[in-house]
Amino acid sequence: MESNRDLFLPEAWHRPGEGSRYLQLSRYIAAAINDGRLAEGYQLPPERDLAELGKVSRVTVRKAVNELVNAGLVEQKQGSGSFVQNSAPRTEQSLSSLVSFTENMQARGRTSTSKILMRGLFVPTPDEMMTLGLSPHQKVARIERLRFADGTPMALELSSIPSDALPDPEEITTSLYAILRRTGLAPSRAIQRVSAINIQADRARLMGVAENTALLQISRTAFLDSGRPIEYTLGLYRPDIYDFVAEIRPDGAN
Repeated sequence: MESNRDLFLPEAWHRPGEGSRYLQLSRYIAAAINDGRLAEGYQLPPERDLAELGKVSRVTVRKAVNELVNAGLVEQKQGSGSFVQNSAPRTEQSLSSLVSFTENMQARGRTSTSKILMRGLFVPTPDEMMTLGLSPHQKVARIERLRFADGTPMALELSSIPSDALPDPEEITTSLYAILRRTGLAPSRAIQRVSAINIQADRARLMGVAENTALLQISRTAFLDSGRPIEYTLGLYRPDIYDFVAEIRPDGAN
């Protein structure tokens, strides 16, 4: 394991041209927390010492630590210092089964909650028209939610549904799929695409991570038995606490 001194030396974390020093330092310390090099309860060096080790200003150190505090990775105790926080438990979700966030959390004995950021009926975007097979004269129900498990922000999801399938988006308080099942319009299959994206500052604050943190981006198009597309969801998920798992079987296996 690296010594504390080696861990914070600039050659370990600073890369010219890859962003401001405070963001590089905060991302590096976040990675050291997530991979176990800095364990829960570890006290970060005092601001002055950390500035000397990293060969940066105390202002840079202060901004880096603030990013970690905002991300929930570090706790500042008055008169004591900055300490590595408890890491949230990891959660798995299968890419091979079609379940909602709410149902996945319930199956794991966790309490799921959502914060509604936006919902209503809108003129569809070109992407929504193409994906959901809508005309410019049709409306789309759109809902954006910040999803929590046991109070920890886990995901940010933006879902679009044809308005004839969801004429009143205000109905959605917990599970979208529960509402669609009641009307016989729950999807039976979906295509999901996984990629990575660096999160911007406004969304980073919502998700409890540092700006420019790489998150998992999942785009899902779900279909009825008839083949009609019924849902398009674009979600951002925290890879430090969320794992997506796919089961692979040989061709022809039952």
